[in-house]
Amino acid sequence: MSQNRITTLLQQDKKLLLAYYMPEFPVIGATLPVLEALEESGADIIELGMPYSDPIGDGPVIQDAAHTAIRNGVNLRTLLELVRRARQGEGCRKITAPILLMGYCNPIFSYGGDCFLYDALEAGVDGLLIPDLPPEEAEDFLERAKGFGLSMTFLVSPVTPPDRIELIDSLSTDFSYCLAVNATTGTAKLSDASTGAAIDDYLKRVRQHTKKKFVVGFGIRERAQVERMWSLADGAVVGTALLQHIATASTPEESARLAAEFWKTLR
Repeated sequence: MSQNRITTLLQQDKKLLLAYYMPEFPVIGATLPVLEALEESGADIIELGMPYSDPIGDGPVIQDAAHTAIRNGVNLRTLLELVRRARQGEGCRKITAPILLMGYCNPIFSYGGDCFLYDALEAGVDGLLIPDLPPEEAEDFLERAKGFGLSMTFLVSPVTPPDRIELIDSLSTDFSYCLAVNATTGTAKLSDASTGAAIDDYLKRVRQHTKKKFVVGFGIRERAQVERMWSLADGAVVGTALLQHIATASTPEESARLAAEFWKTLR
């Protein structure tokens, strides 16, 4: 088994910029062109949403995008087929960036845990982030995912105590994902001075209690915020702002153009 793309990438000494994208948003056929546009514009890791009807960790923008994706025919099987096509270069230039799937337990368990892990690996997925899978209850699934060579990422929040940060760091295969604030995706306000000071203290605390790398997401919308997160962490994740920028597109080609246009302002 070849080394996981995420593991390989994180061996490099560079600050990461991760893109979150909901497949087949805003129109059917947008996924492969948008993936190509994001990779060409400098996305280091592409985080693909697994659309779910009740995404408890997501704000209105990603909730609406998930519902659009479901209406446009996306489920786990069609999503994995899109990843396979991206890896094979069917309908786009061959995508080589690491792909991390972000979604919730129910669809995965309904699919069948081991079946899903096998099919994800075969399609070309590199890792998983499952917000409603508590680290304390993840041992069995984590070991199964590792057996398939898939990287698992767990979440840290601003109220996570030091001992739990250390637990999450030990369980995350390659890196942890820090929520910038206690809020759903896209609803955080990072420009307030008091919020900024709190984030600084929080991420310094994470650094003190981790051995692996960590990235920061939720509320990051522009280049200055990306650079600030790079000064405190190993990477920044941008999702809601990307989806908002491409939401008005009426064709796959326009979706890709708008995605590239926005991503270049960050990178």
